[in-house]
Amino acid sequence: MSALRLQAPARPASGNSDAAARPGYRPEVQGLRALAVVLVVLYHVWLGRVSGGVDIFLLISAFLLTGSFTRRLEAGRPLELARYWARAFKRLVPAAGLVLLAVLAGAAMLLPVSTWSGLFRQGWASLLYVQNWVLANSAVDYYERDNSSASPLQHFWSLSVQGQVFVLWPLLFAATAFAVRRFGLRPRPLLIAVFGVVFAASLAFSVQQTATNQAYAYFDTRTRLWEFALGSLLALLLPYLRLPAAVRGALGWIGLAAMLSCGLVLQVQQQFPGWIALWPLLAAALIIAAGHTGLRWGADRLLAWGPLVKLGDNSYALYLWHWPLLVFSLAWSGQPRAGLAGGAGIILASLVLALLTTRLVERPLRGWHWSEATARRSAVVTAACAALVALPLAGAQAKAHADARQLQQQSIADNPGARVLDPDFEHAASTQALVKPAAANLDSEWARFDGPCPADIAPAEDSVLDGHCQQIGTAEGAEKTILVLGDSHAMQWSAALRPTALANDWHVVTILKMGCRYGAEDPERSAECNAHNAAARDYVLEHRPDAVYTVASVTRESSPDEVLAGGYEDGVRPFAEAGITVLAMRDNPRFEFDMFKCLEANDLDVQACRVPRSGLLAAVSPLESLPGRIPGVKVLDMTDQLCTAEECPGIIGNVAVYMDHDHVTRTYAESTAEVFAERIRAATGWEAEAPEAVLPDSLQE
Repeated sequence: MSALRLQAPARPASGNSDAAARPGYRPEVQGLRALAVVLVVLYHVWLGRVSGGVDIFLLISAFLLTGSFTRRLEAGRPLELARYWARAFKRLVPAAGLVLLAVLAGAAMLLPVSTWSGLFRQGWASLLYVQNWVLANSAVDYYERDNSSASPLQHFWSLSVQGQVFVLWPLLFAATAFAVRRFGLRPRPLLIAVFGVVFAASLAFSVQQTATNQAYAYFDTRTRLWEFALGSLLALLLPYLRLPAAVRGALGWIGLAAMLSCGLVLQVQQQFPGWIALWPLLAAALIIAAGHTGLRWGADRLLAWGPLVKLGDNSYALYLWHWPLLVFSLAWSGQPRAGLAGGAGIILASLVLALLTTRLVERPLRGWHWSEATARRSAVVTAACAALVALPLAGAQAKAHADARQLQQQSIADNPGARVLDPDFEHAASTQALVKPAAANLDSEWARFDGPCPADIAPAEDSVLDGHCQQIGTAEGAEKTILVLGDSHAMQWSAALRPTALANDWHVVTILKMGCRYGAEDPERSAECNAHNAAARDYVLEHRPDAVYTVASVTRESSPDEVLAGGYEDGVRPFAEAGITVLAMRDNPRFEFDMFKCLEANDLDVQACRVPRSGLLAAVSPLESLPGRIPGVKVLDMTDQLCTAEECPGIIGNVAVYMDHDHVTRTYAESTAEVFAERIRAATGWEAEAPEAVLPDSLQE
């Protein structure tokens, strides 16, 4: 029996036991789908690793889709793209929408408000099938507070990639159909050429991107297209494969063994989706190529086992449910991992919800003849299901924004922040005041700039500094120029510097790279960071600002082991020798836990998240003797604005000091602006040249 006649019609990832009655139905492929989802669930719940099962899903979906469209092409039938798209998404969206609604409800009960902003964004992205791009950008965005690995919607990335391919692949078939009619070509060889090119180009791109930017590549559709293309090539080439049953039986077991061992042998999440992803995909390809062997010992006999096929029918819903249940379970228990019993409970609950979703949502809508009759009706059902998610999602988002706006209207007397440390400041101490900033607004608590540097001072486009230059104020009429170098800890104090800079006509230029503390070349830094710092040094010496601001020390998480930044002295000595004042800031405390989330979890009880100052900072600042070694270096220390003599609290003056483990909120940094400006003037000898201060951003909103 030829492999072509064994191919099943194209379907979305969800299964359908009714398909068993269709010609060419392959139960072993449905069993393969079930085994893949079992691997995904088990690895997520108990091992905290990636199995390669999702990649197999992608291959199977392309295999089935390609078989269906190829048969239409070869039979000369119309492709009916609109009908295909309408029906495909009608089968995908209802179950996905149900899970999205459940996630919104679960988040409201179990997740801290500080995660909601990211959850809203990911909710829209999941509904619109672009979640993979949101996660890709979050994975490489230092300012993204959301820990994507803990998002209950993270798993929608693969569904988004699949949805995008469900749009793209039919277009490739339509283009092929046009070429077949126009030039009289044979469909199958032309399709093999088309998907062969997609496979080669995407795999080459995937290998390159995985080696250089794996965090982004993991979610990038372009790095995944070759996995779909491999499934398409498998469907197209199987008719030419003629092997004895015994050989196919052996191939099936080889593929099954390789598939089951992949996640145990490889740290998949750190190496995918480059060439190493060929392991699980070729394993699945061997199983599919083995087909129905008719052998009592064949792997297909196991994969066609009734309960496994039944599980394959529910695989889409099982994939949808297992991840949010795992995330919510861990959030509720406060544990980093699900134990044996807890994990078994998560899996059992996922199975029950998957069975109910398939029986009560997927099958009824799939078998609803009215909606299946035309593409327009299918589209209406899909739109209605999407609207049922969009309306509460938009409402919850609007409510969160309204609460944040109400909080912003509080007076500075209610939320003085560091100003409360001034004994002359009159604090309202209102019992009605809420702590700033709003938890849902933490994503906007990074320092703000007026825009990128203009062309006359911007680094060259071929420089490693290109795109890293931002400014506060302008060079025109500037009395002084301060150049800020370093990482996010240098950047955060720009929020305190901004009001004074605007009031005194100071031009602030920042050359920042997140996660890259400024200093001369240091073996503990990445080559990329060292190259950035070397270019930043040259930029300073070329433009010769009045002062260079850096963070000079490095604190450790909940440890007094505070040291001078690697290569710092050699990094700033050229500036001092050139007559440029160096403002060396002492680093702020770091915590082993997310301070803001700790406060949230403890009803803003500062004492519940208390860490003694002696456990966070060195008794003597490592910068104390720095000016003696390098004349021209002036030390700035804002520790007294962050800590008392005994502790470094998470809330001061009704303002949250930290947005996470170690970054000061913009709102709090702005509250230190007057003290910060006084200390810069004292260090540099500059006089105040404007009688009125510019309001900080937090008071302008």
